Amino acid sequence: MAPRDLIDIDRIFHEPAVADYPRGREILARYPNAERIEVPSHWNIPDLHGNAGSVEDWVRIKRSTLVLGVKKGLTMRPNGRSAHFIAPSTSNGCAMSCAYCYVPRRKGFSNPISLFVNAEAVCAAIARHAGQQGPLPEPDQIDGQAWVYDLGENGDLSVDAMICDNVRDLVALFRGLPNAKGSFATKAVNRDLLAYDPQGRTRIRFSLMPARIARIVDVRTTPIPERIAAIDDFVRAGYEVHVNFSPVILYEGWEADWAALFDAIDRTISGAAKDQLACEIIMLTHNAGLHAVNLGWHPKAEDLLWRPDIQETKRSEGGGENLRYRTGWKGKWLARFKTLLAERMPYCRVRYAF
Repeated sequence: MAPRDLIDIDRIFHEPAVADYPRGREILARYPNAERIEVPSHWNIPDLHGNAGSVEDWVRIKRSTLVLGVKKGLTMRPNGRSAHFIAPSTSNGCAMSCAYCYVPRRKGFSNPISLFVNAEAVCAAIARHAGQQGPLPEPDQIDGQAWVYDLGENGDLSVDAMICDNVRDLVALFRGLPNAKGSFATKAVNRDLLAYDPQGRTRIRFSLMPARIARIVDVRTTPIPERIAAIDDFVRAGYEVHVNFSPVILYEGWEADWAALFDAIDRTISGAAKDQLACEIIMLTHNAGLHAVNLGWHPKAEDLLWRPDIQETKRSEGGGENLRYRTGWKGKWLARFKTLLAERMPYCRVRYAF
């Protein structure tokens, strides 16, 4: 998907202070013809937040609307799964429209990209925190040598980088931190990132699933074959490249589809990429609220995602009620998934499975 097909901004909601920041002025100047609407907070936008009618204009809002704000909270949250810490986000929301994404419920139904214009404050907070950690005491499932900071919990940095240099700044930051790495997952191939010179200090995780399923649920993302084909290029550019098998969606024939995906990866990537490869495996999490949202704009996806016959309600760490595959069966399906992976990609270490 070409950048203009993904992003064509004609409306910008912005906090009053945005123009006080160089990054804010840069972004505003990039879209001189866009309508500008001042709002008290990037979280308080009546035209977006809680507007159920937005499901009717889902893709148009994703493509044409941008929100600009100033990041307030700069604390690091312990993680211990995919990363050691969750860094303060430089963005929220996304131009893509994955049907299983939990973010739409948080800021309007379509939830376009929000960018924070004080990325330098985020970078400074990460640098201070990393400086306080000292060396990683011992290798663990997250990394063998460095503290890892997840940078894109609520968005996709590959797409953010099409709009401004926040991501370039983050990659440059970690290039100079001897005891830390940045990490983010992506469903987009943005080849501009190949020029960022990460020097092994940024981990990019390409999210992958069987292509025929991605065509239904990974809406407005880079096609799966293109993501696989990009792995070698990013390894050569100095990134540590891992893959996220996420989400793993269960349906009749899922094992054959995933086996074919593993074979395609194995055929495509180089020995150098295989030598450094690791993965995360994340089984689908869904919930009734997102199900209701999806029925308004993409009901076909719910045939795959909404499976109460094999799902059960679980309370999340954040206190919400989610649907996950049933206890007992989920463990058996995850074990089968790992067996398939080991048979076809024995070099791919599983860092994290959930």
